[in-house]
Amino acid sequence: MPSIKDRSSLVTPAAAVPGASGPVVLATLALRPDPTAEQMAIDSCLEAGAPLILVNAVQIPMYPTTMIVAGASAMVLPHEDDRVAVRAAGDRIAALGIPVEVVGLFSSRPVKAIVRLLGERNAALLVFGPLLSEVGRLRLRTATRRLRRDANCLVWVAPDG
Repeated sequence: MPSIKDRSSLVTPAAAVPGASGPVVLATLALRPDPTAEQMAIDSCLEAGAPLILVNAVQIPMYPTTMIVAGASAMVLPHEDDRVAVRAAGDRIAALGIPVEVVGLFSSRPVKAIVRLLGERNAALLVFGPLLSEVGRLRLRTATRRLRRDANCLVWVAPDG
């Protein structure tokens, strides 16, 4: 019978380099992030030493004249996409010493815009967590299914999703 050699003492594991992987993306759909998703993103950033990108993806209505005259950000009023609460979440996370970038995505297809941003920023983890009570179970499931199918990184969805 052949003997088994233990080579674990010969191989030294590579040390984790902070920030070597891509950023963590905390995405929501025009709402403040779910508290469990926010905590997951914080824990992931602290563990990996990665920066956080807080994405507020907003579906804009198709008003061509408004788009031409005022631009995409004028098509949605500040109270309609909960900008103040998203900015407050970014400030809370930044107070912990994590580099935070808050991004507002205005698109007629917000889930596709999130997937595109994941590819552009070479994200390591997507934490998807809009408040279920506000977004609705069907819309959350549809968005979650598309994100899991199309994202090029790990995807974590808030527990109720």
